[in-house]
Amino acid sequence: MPPLSSLRPAISRARLTGRNGQATVMPRLRVPMSAYVVDCGVYIDGRRLPGRWTHDAAIDEVRERGEGFVWIGLHEPTEEQITGIAETFGLHELAVEDAVHAHNRPKLERYDDTLFMVLKTVCYVGHAEPTTTNEIVETGEVQAFVGRDFVVTVRHGKHSGLHDVRRRLEDDPEQLALGPAAVLHAIADHVVDSYLEVVEAIEDDIDVIEAEVFAPRTTMDPEQIYVMKREILELRRAVMPLLKPLRKITEGYSSLIPHEVRSYFRDVEDHLSSVAERVAGFNELLTTLVDAVLAKVSMRQNTDMRKITAYAALITVPTMFAGIYGMNFDFMPELHWKFGYPLLIVVILLLCGLLARNFRKNGWL
Repeated sequence: MPPLSSLRPAISRARLTGRNGQATVMPRLRVPMSAYVVDCGVYIDGRRLPGRWTHDAAIDEVRERGEGFVWIGLHEPTEEQITGIAETFGLHELAVEDAVHAHNRPKLERYDDTLFMVLKTVCYVGHAEPTTTNEIVETGEVQAFVGRDFVVTVRHGKHSGLHDVRRRLEDDPEQLALGPAAVLHAIADHVVDSYLEVVEAIEDDIDVIEAEVFAPRTTMDPEQIYVMKREILELRRAVMPLLKPLRKITEGYSSLIPHEVRSYFRDVEDHLSSVAERVAGFNELLTTLVDAVLAKVSMRQNTDMRKITAYAALITVPTMFAGIYGMNFDFMPELHWKFGYPLLIVVILLLCGLLARNFRKNGWL
């Protein structure tokens, strides 16, 4: 797709008053759009108009017709780059600041006749072993400005693309004809579906960890489970706060979301509730696994201490005899008997053997 800036000069018109009182139009250069505008389309009756559009031309076309809407997608724009679009669509400066800097919690806010929604995107990071990986969940953001005749989406992150969402909607004109609210629903549905995929992949990883924890004679480092627990908390921070915004939409928070679209949002809310329950279950299960690993470590340490104690007891017997006969007394038994030394060795071995047999019988060795 050729750069949008090459199709139409990126200028806006500022009106100045001349000496004769007549308004004159002077061009004003703007920041090129090609670097951060992913796509810009005009939709009438659910169908995309042919051609390529700048945001100015697109919204002018829609408002001249008095129907349809504009969907413009941005990827990680700077504050300077988004300024022209914000002026054209009348976006609130606070919402624009959030869209530029990202790192927001999922939320839904209303600014006059515009809705601003933030969704956290997640991506499962493939790895060979779930017990050795450092990162499993990668996060990004999608922000959506929804007006009566426009949708502006701002993406942050490499994995948060909406190309497939746009293509599916364009293949379903009946759904797209419902307006900007249908686009917001499709985005929310896409994000929640990605949650389901990530949850299923993580569930497989947790099953592997659980099997290794409870397998006999295995050594699992608790730190490996802490890494997984940290990733679950990252996923939880993306999932849990989104429940409230979706509930607000289904309850009729804004007239920008018509009744027929709110019913679709209820389905998304149900899926998100299911994801939230599974994530909460993962967190509890990992806590249990940490306790199990710590218990195994404690049992292993106790076993090691028993063995060390048993060997120390065995060493005590010859040490005791050596200590006694190492004393420099003149009169000690069997010092001058030729069988004294062999007898002493036999006694030591006999006592050590009895101790070793007793320790093995009790499971200490």
